[in-house]
Amino acid sequence: MKQDRALVALLAGWALFAAASIWLRPLWPVDETRYASVAWEMWLRGDFLVPYINGEPYSHKPPLLFWLIQAGWALFGVNDWWPRLVALAAVPLTLRLGRLLWPGEEDARLNAVWVLFGTLLFTLFVTLTMFDLLLMLCAMAAMIGVVLLAKEQPLPGILWLGAGIGLGVLAKGPVILLHVLPAAVVAPWWAPQLKARLARWYGGLLLGVLLGAALALAWALPAAYFGGEEYRRAIFWGQTAGRVAESFAHRAPLWYYLPLLPLILFPWLVWPRFWKGLVAAGFRDQGVRFLLAWLLLTLLGFSLVSGKQAKYLVPFLPAFALLAGHALSKAKTPMRAWEMLLPAVGALALPASLYYLRSRPAALKLPEWTGEIPLWPILALMLIAPLLLGFARRPTATQLRALSFAVLAGVAIIGAGVIPAFVPYSDPGPAARLPRAVQLRGAPAHAHRNPRPPRAARVGGRAPCRAGHDGGAGACRERARIPVAVSRRLAAAVARRGAARGASGAALDLRDLPCPYRERIAHERCPARPADRRRPGGGPHRLRIPGDRPRGGRALQAHGQESRVGFEPGQPHARHDQLRHRPADRRRDRRLVDLRLGRLP
Repeated sequence: MKQDRALVALLAGWALFAAASIWLRPLWPVDETRYASVAWEMWLRGDFLVPYINGEPYSHKPPLLFWLIQAGWALFGVNDWWPRLVALAAVPLTLRLGRLLWPGEEDARLNAVWVLFGTLLFTLFVTLTMFDLLLMLCAMAAMIGVVLLAKEQPLPGILWLGAGIGLGVLAKGPVILLHVLPAAVVAPWWAPQLKARLARWYGGLLLGVLLGAALALAWALPAAYFGGEEYRRAIFWGQTAGRVAESFAHRAPLWYYLPLLPLILFPWLVWPRFWKGLVAAGFRDQGVRFLLAWLLLTLLGFSLVSGKQAKYLVPFLPAFALLAGHALSKAKTPMRAWEMLLPAVGALALPASLYYLRSRPAALKLPEWTGEIPLWPILALMLIAPLLLGFARRPTATQLRALSFAVLAGVAIIGAGVIPAFVPYSDPGPAARLPRAVQLRGAPAHAHRNPRPPRAARVGGRAPCRAGHDGGAGACRERARIPVAVSRRLAAAVARRGAARGASGAALDLRDLPCPYRERIAHERCPARPADRRRPGGGPHRLRIPGDRPRGGRALQAHGQESRVGFEPGQPHARHDQLRHRPADRRRDRRLVDLRLGRLP
């Protein structure tokens, strides 16, 4: 293969950025932290068959990503950098698929790698621990099998197709079929030679699908047996056909993806050279037709599915990269200076948006961190546009490289300048250290998404102990658990308070919590709260997290039998049946770290 030192430099830059992301950002809530938690709980339990989270079977995702994480932990120790390197495996698969489609066109294959690592949607997911990147690799493997079958190589074709489908089901479920089968079913259109042997073609497809189903069922059947009835029903129906027919999240209209395509496929879709090259390549080439069938039918299928998110289109990005790489290798028309204008204007849109958000966070009701974005990344991003215009009259291959490096530079600048302003508001580390500090002091604490006290804490009878009072019979050592919900911002504030008084992370204690929380946990007497935040007779009252804006999703709704400020000996204290958000804000539940504290030190 022809040596392309610039491509090696691009891939090395992405590898370096993936390594730097370990220090630039933590695992993002809620997806990355949840997936790492599932893998960690499986690791602790030694149960690699059924995923668990918080002691309950986790049916939302199959286990392939968790298995890969634990394989990396077994080799390199427990870390969070191993899963962030999955995207680099797309390079050999892209080259392999391009070699099958156009055996004599090495430029098209190399261009495809440049396009893939310069596409905005792909670059946003390069360092993320997500199932969609893994599903992309499985879809590419299955499509290699489809092309091999079309080239009359049945045995390797069936093996590649079956392995891709089977691993795809283990990666994210039967959605892999929506990426693979539509283009395979219409193969007689993009490969006319198959019309003479349709029975053999569809028989090979069926064998590949059956092989993939056997691989998936080798896990699903024993997992359904040991996971219980609810888990069995979820993995065989709720997370498969149930999501397609009636999505319980991310519902969107049919046209949802169309206005997003220029952004998802930026900068290539707004670059005139791509369209000129596509016209020059023509639509009679089998490889072009195969990729168009893959792209268009997958987009149509996901538009018909009720649940929609931009990341669902990540697995079809290699198809676009191969199509664009082939088209750009055919673009031979003279260069025009204005052809780099649209990508340059698009590059200016990002710093302009960041500056606007930075200058008006309160007026736009944005989080506080938007006002803390420094100016230097905005100025650095603004330099990308004039640099791109400097390549306006260069050859197509040079412009392609300039655009890919520009995307890498933009992502690196955002990672080094913008993300650090966001990290203090999204880092779950302080919130995780708070229950750890409580546990180190001898008090049991465990995470729960919808905390609800046990019956002993909800139904009366026993008067609780005051802080520092033993109750005469050791009652405090068996204190009923009381649910406490702590936001990440509050946990960070607690960490800062502990640091201000010279305490280490392990020495954080309840003194660092604001008084309303200490009142609920240790029954301290707090100053009376305003009347509009207290309702007599046990009705619900609103309890705002200190420092949060009074918006719907940021306020906790506490439902209690009694709402008594302070504590008097012999009288019942404020008990809470349930701590939850209003129904419209259920998605915010994941933004909380819910603690149930048992015996207090």
